[in-house]
Amino acid sequence: MIGALFLTFFKIGLFTFGGGYAMIPLIENICVEKKKWITHDEMMDITVIAESTPGPIAINLATYVGYKQKKTAGALMATLGMVLPSFCIIYIISIFLDNFLEITWVASAFRGVKIAVALLIFDAALKMFKKMKKKPFPLVIMSLSFVAMMIINMFALRISSIVIMLTAALIGLVAFLACGNNRKEAVKK
Repeated sequence: MIGALFLTFFKIGLFTFGGGYAMIPLIENICVEKKKWITHDEMMDITVIAESTPGPIAINLATYVGYKQKKTAGALMATLGMVLPSFCIIYIISIFLDNFLEITWVASAFRGVKIAVALLIFDAALKMFKKMKKKPFPLVIMSLSFVAMMIINMFALRISSIVIMLTAALIGLVAFLACGNNRKEAVKK
């Protein structure tokens, strides 16, 4: 099982370009649908947690899945499997970096990969939206966050997406506390 964790995340790390967000649909497909290591709800929850904690999202996802399967040893092997391919590839590229990006076919390939990565990220967002419980409050928060990101990008504002996530979390916390107080008052009456 530990070997399967390593190999699974090694393949994901080796064959996925574009960073953590591009890996989300692949991790979901393999870990949720094929191997059933985690559920869809766990995948959504851990994606949110992995995004809001330090470190690359794909590595955080791999660590969680590995830990869920085989505790610390599983987390270590899944994380190592995810990191090792990128480390080796970047090391090899760094040796030849001066000449690497000047090669016409390499530059063209990277332009194509950028488009594919954008589509993979959009696909992951769409799948998460479809699986999200369609309650009014989360839909409002999601819509406002989307509009804020669009405005930030259109006007090239220097506002981190972390600020938007923290703002959304704060709004959610305030709403939760307000609803909790309203429920307590209703019970007292």
